[in-house]
Amino acid sequence: MERYLVTGSAGHLGEAVVRTLRERGDDVVGLDILDSPFTTVTGSITDRDVVRHALDGVTRVVHTATLHKPHVGSHSRQDFVDVNVTGTLTVLEESAAAGVRNVVFTSSTSAFGRALTPAPGEPAAWITEDVRPVVRNIYGATKIAAEDLCELLSRDLRLPVVVLRTSRFFPEGDDRDDVRNAFDDTNLKVNEYAYRRVDLEDVVEAHLLAAHHTPEASFDRFVISATTPFTRDDAAELATDAPAVFARVLPDLAARYEEWGWRMLPALDRVYSNERALTTLGWRPRYDIRAAVELAGATGAARSPMARAVGAKGYHTEPTGVYTT
Repeated sequence: MERYLVTGSAGHLGEAVVRTLRERGDDVVGLDILDSPFTTVTGSITDRDVVRHALDGVTRVVHTATLHKPHVGSHSRQDFVDVNVTGTLTVLEESAAAGVRNVVFTSSTSAFGRALTPAPGEPAAWITEDVRPVVRNIYGATKIAAEDLCELLSRDLRLPVVVLRTSRFFPEGDDRDDVRNAFDDTNLKVNEYAYRRVDLEDVVEAHLLAAHHTPEASFDRFVISATTPFTRDDAAELATDAPAVFARVLPDLAARYEEWGWRMLPALDRVYSNERALTTLGWRPRYDIRAAVELAGATGAARSPMARAVGAKGYHTEPTGVYTT
């Protein structure tokens, strides 16, 4: 029988993974520094004794615990290194010692950093697993370092590890004041499904598929984002006139936008491609921009039942902008 360890079980993704595993009847241990209905072991991933205890009898690990981009303004660089790098090293080493079958590590498309922002006059960046990251902040730096540890230890310890670079799936408002003030929140999130967002339910499915994926040379990496309606050939025009491309590619949705008084963003700087996850993992995300429009029309929000059940958590207990709990 399988037994899963899910780190970060009180967070958005961790809770959703635990919920799904429980619904499927799997045995699951939730580890988090915060107590919650989805946490069975309370403690830090930086504490080897805690991690070792949580791994008792575990066969597969889903490692979602992390300090996030919103913590950049509230936590030190050392905090990020401690949790995202040292914590990941601890999880990997103790997982190998426990003889688990594989580890899935949740990374982020933020790890691509400045590679996501093309120079003026350049096409929108078409982002695949082959794009070389260019560090932007301590969050991205530590996620890349953690990914490197995953690759190194997968080889040195013969531990199968799959890294998933997920695009944004949080329900909170955008952290950029100008964008948040210029767009209705649901309109903005639906827009993002075309190029930089993924639904929580689909992210969970990707993680559970990855937990049973056997990568070549014990390591693999995937971009996890909703399926874009655009192609590489659209990249130049997306950078200058995204509404025109949207109207050409999805005329029926463009008509719905006009009916609702919605707008597509004037320009897109990047598009995430999930092609490799589709072909290699066999991932089949249910929620793209068309599904998001239908959800918005039916419920007023572009969120799956799982995303609505998990809700908004925030990232801080003290007032810290849009990410406050």
